[in-house]
Amino acid sequence: MDAALAAARRGVRGANPLVGAAVLAPDGTIVTGHHRGAGTPHAEPDALAAARAAGIDLTASVVCVTLEPCTHHGRTGPCTDLLIEAGVPEVVVAVADPNPSAAGGCARLRDAGVTVRTGVRESEARALNARWLQAVGERRPYVTLKMAQSLDGRIAAADGTSQWITSPASRERVHTLRARVDAVVVGTGTAHADDPRLTARPASEAPGSNPVAVTRPDSGTQSNPHTQSVPDTQPGPATQPVPVTQPVPVAVGMRDLAPDSHLARDPRTVHLRTRDPLAALQTLRERGLEHVLVEGGAHLAGAFLRAGVVDELELHIAPMLLGDGLPGLADLGVSTLAEAIRWIPDDTPAGVSPVSSPDSHRGNPDTILRLRPAETPEPTQTPGATPTSVSFPAPEAAETPEPTQTPDPTPAPEPTKGR
Repeated sequence: MDAALAAARRGVRGANPLVGAAVLAPDGTIVTGHHRGAGTPHAEPDALAAARAAGIDLTASVVCVTLEPCTHHGRTGPCTDLLIEAGVPEVVVAVADPNPSAAGGCARLRDAGVTVRTGVRESEARALNARWLQAVGERRPYVTLKMAQSLDGRIAAADGTSQWITSPASRERVHTLRARVDAVVVGTGTAHADDPRLTARPASEAPGSNPVAVTRPDSGTQSNPHTQSVPDTQPGPATQPVPVTQPVPVAVGMRDLAPDSHLARDPRTVHLRTRDPLAALQTLRERGLEHVLVEGGAHLAGAFLRAGVVDELELHIAPMLLGDGLPGLADLGVSTLAEAIRWIPDDTPAGVSPVSSPDSHRGNPDTILRLRPAETPEPTQTPGATPTSVSFPAPEAAETPEPTQTPDPTPAPEPTKGR
C-alpha cells in the first residue's frame, strides 16, 4: 500500500482524486499504476497492464489500491470488473469511495469471491485526498483559486490599471489551467470592471482576437464544457487544428451583467445571484461541474477563502511593487495572527504544461506557488447534509483576469475534466 500511495502522488489534483494501485507478486515483486486524468486508464487497469508486461501471474497476486475500485461506467469501464476478469484473488483497499455513483466496489468484489481487506493505510490515503473528500462530502466541485498580484499583494495600481501585472508566460499558463477545469468563476464586480471572456485561448492566439465559438450544451442539468477546434496560426500543409477545451463561464453576485459584455453575450454563461460561496458551488455541482477555477475579484476570493471551500491556491507573483494599489483580498475575516489561514506547498504535479516567456532564455520572471490548506480536517458532513455557509458582501473589486519498481517510460498525458 505504501507503493500504491507513492504512485498516487504522480497524479493531478482536481475533479478526480489521486489514486494509485500496486500489484504484489508471489515472489515479492511490486509494480504500480496510477490515474493520470480523464480518459486515461484508472489506477487498477494501469497496474494490471504493468503486471502483465512484467510477466506476473495475476491469479496468484494481491492488488492494493488507495481508493475503492469503481463500479460505474464513465469514460472507462468499472475497475471491479477488470479485477474479477483478471482472476485477482485478493484486493486491499485503503479508503472507501464516498461518491455514490462509484461506490460499492468492495461489495461487488466480495460477491465475486474475491477476498477484500479495507482500512490499510487509511489515514495516509485520507490525508492525500482530504480536500477532494471534503468537496464530495459537501456536494460541491473541487475549487482552485488563482490569484495574480505584485510582490506587495496588489492586483491593480492606484489608478486602477492592471493589464498586465504578470508575464505572458503566466497568462499562458492560466489559459492552460482554464482548459483543464469545468468552469471559471468571477464576481459580478470583476465582470463589470474587466469585461472578461473567461475562455481558454491557445498560446498562438494574438491579444484581441476572437475567442473560440462554443454552443450551449443540450441538457438542462449537465453544463459540461465542449471541445472545439481552433485553427493553428502557423502556415503550411502540416497545419492541424489545436483542440481547446472551453470551461463554462460563471458570474456570482447580485448585479446584472452589462448587456453588451462578453459574458452577457455568451449563451453558456451561468449567472448565480447569490453571495453564498457554498450555495453557488453546490448549484454548479448539480449542473455536472466537478472542478472550478475562481479568478476574482478581491471580495469573491476573500469570501471563498473565508468559507473554507478553496482546495487549491495558485498564486502568481510578479516582481514589481505597486504601493497604494488594490489589494488582492478583501473581507477575509482575519483580525489576529491566530486566525491566519495557513497554506503549505503542494508537491504533486500541477497538471499544467510548463510555459516560458517570449524571452525564453530568461524564463518566466514571475514566481508561481501551488499551495494547499495547511490544516485539512476530515469531512464531518454526511452526503446530503448542508454545511455552514458564509456569504460575501455586495461590493466587489476588479482583478487581473516513488516506489522502487520500474518507472513508466511514457510521459503522462495532460489530464482534462472528469474521471
